Amino acid sequence: MADKDGELTARIVGGVAALAAAYVTRKALTYAWTKTMGKEPPIDPESPDISLGEALGWAVVTGVGMEVARVLATRTAHKRFAPRRHREIEDLGV
Repeated sequence: MADKDGELTARIVGGVAALAAAYVTRKALTYAWTKTMGKEPPIDPESPDISLGEALGWAVVTGVGMEVARVLATRTAHKRFAPRRHREIEDLGV
């Protein structure tokens, strides 16, 4: 399929940006968890040695944090590289 005025470029850059954001976010969340909790985050949250609260807390923090980073990175890339036509439609609120 042909590149429609940069649409393919926006998708590729958006995917790469999402991967980079996920990597950086994971490192930041691990650092923040270690500083806040005083120990490393659970490596295997399904292990019976990890408390249920700690496992659920880490799951929620990583799930929300990773998804927020992915959405922001993808939207930023699409705003920058998407075809002008699509940006004009978004500006109109359509």
